Amino acid sequence: MINEFSVNVKKLNPNAVLPTYGSESAAGADLYACMEEDLVIESGQMVLVKTGLAMEIPEGFAGLIYARSGLAIKKGLTPANKVGVIDSDYRGEIMVALYNHSSQPQTIEPGERIAQMVLTPYLKGIFKEADQLDQTVRGQGGFGSTGRK
Repeated sequence: MINEFSVNVKKLNPNAVLPTYGSESAAGADLYACMEEDLVIESGQMVLVKTGLAMEIPEGFAGLIYARSGLAIKKGLTPANKVGVIDSDYRGEIMVALYNHSSQPQTIEPGERIAQMVLTPYLKGIFKEADQLDQTVRGQGGFGSTGRK
């Protein structure tokens, strides 16, 4: 069963492209660069790429921005913050911070797919101070403490 719901999207630029899904079962909707000319991202450089869109993500949901695997593999471009989070109360322009991990300058063209957004529900934690925490087998072991295989 496929769950669907409407998301209001406002075009801030007439050239903006609404998000699209690459296949019937795709989890992420592609986001497109909205700019007037090619954008060159130098090796080791981070740039904010506009989408020309603002969204009304329903309360209780967030838009998670992930890399497009093709862009990462072919050009070495990924979101600088690894996963971007668009909160449901944000109404500004959606922008993607792309970082060039490759050793060569990379070009983004107007209308190119630059990232994918997954709409996901979330739970809000109520954080309470505690004097003690329940014990577990793992305890305080972290950063590789559970083994390699």
